[in-house]
Amino acid sequence: MISLGSLFSRQPEPMLGLDVSSSSVKLVELSQNKAGQYVLDRCAIEPLERGWITDGNIEKFDEVAEAVRRLVKKSGTRTRNVAMALPPSAVITKKIVLPGGMSEVELEMQVEAEANQYIPFPLEEVSLDFCVIGPSATAAGDIDVLIAASRREKVQDIQGLAESAGLKPVIVDVESYASRLAAKRLIANLPEQGVGAIVALFEVGALTTSMQVIRDDEVLYERDQAFGGAQLTQLIVRQYGFSLEEAESKKRSGELPEDYESSVLRPFIESMVQEIGRALQFFFTSTPHHKVDYIMLAGGAAALSGLTDAVTQQLSFPCSLVNPFDGMEIGDGVRLKKMTREAPSYLTSCGLAMRRFLQ
Repeated sequence: MISLGSLFSRQPEPMLGLDVSSSSVKLVELSQNKAGQYVLDRCAIEPLERGWITDGNIEKFDEVAEAVRRLVKKSGTRTRNVAMALPPSAVITKKIVLPGGMSEVELEMQVEAEANQYIPFPLEEVSLDFCVIGPSATAAGDIDVLIAASRREKVQDIQGLAESAGLKPVIVDVESYASRLAAKRLIANLPEQGVGAIVALFEVGALTTSMQVIRDDEVLYERDQAFGGAQLTQLIVRQYGFSLEEAESKKRSGELPEDYESSVLRPFIESMVQEIGRALQFFFTSTPHHKVDYIMLAGGAAALSGLTDAVTQQLSFPCSLVNPFDGMEIGDGVRLKKMTREAPSYLTSCGLAMRRFLQ
């Protein structure tokens, strides 16, 4: 019998992308128009205080849960299904090769047996998932399978956040996978649809900058560096004697003394360029590669005035600021100016929202 869903082109059930980072929670909701293009229906951001989340651990659960509730209310969404993600440090991933032709049950048993070898804690304490990537390139008749495992308490923590805000967590992804999914659309807009291009994607967070070097959907190299936008806030505090909260809000609003650009911002941008250059050097020395074709910058601190130009100038690779909503139709409820200013912060949440159409 034909299901009615196949006769009418129905959209998958609405789903939010919710990204919880150390400095803010971000929400994105997408739909598709009749032509199949993405439509940005909603995006919203809510800051978190320093110390509420440290090294991916939720230290102040009630405060973060309250911030998620405020975010959902502010966004105006009625959608309850949500996709969320864990930081890569909380997830063990491993690609394994298994014989083809197994049933789902046999595959599950085999994955559990394999996972036992790679996971350093008891399986009963673990949330385990896997997906079949496709036929193995090295062994005929075999298949490549990706295993992902995380401590169950980590998964329960972020699920609990969603549930406390009245949301229903239906997908728990990995942050780096979600940001790659959103970046894939942008890479496809590069010359030659980005085929064969080596792209260094930097996400500049408050405390950590993560780099993924991607070529044709393959990750060539990954690295995290302890450097981020919070260091700029600290410099503002030291230079002008503001409190941390004052410095953060003045940084966001741009209400800073006249010498801010020359005394604080430019030296900070110099340091950022050096950090990006250093990360690329690690990539060059530990792989056969000695150049990248493009650098893409995402994250809250990536939008600093003059940063992309300084990277292009000093590192000699073309650098651009990521807008994950580029080429999307923008819904009536989205404040265009605010969204454009904050767009680089939404890369991961946008990738999570895209999972609605790519499950």
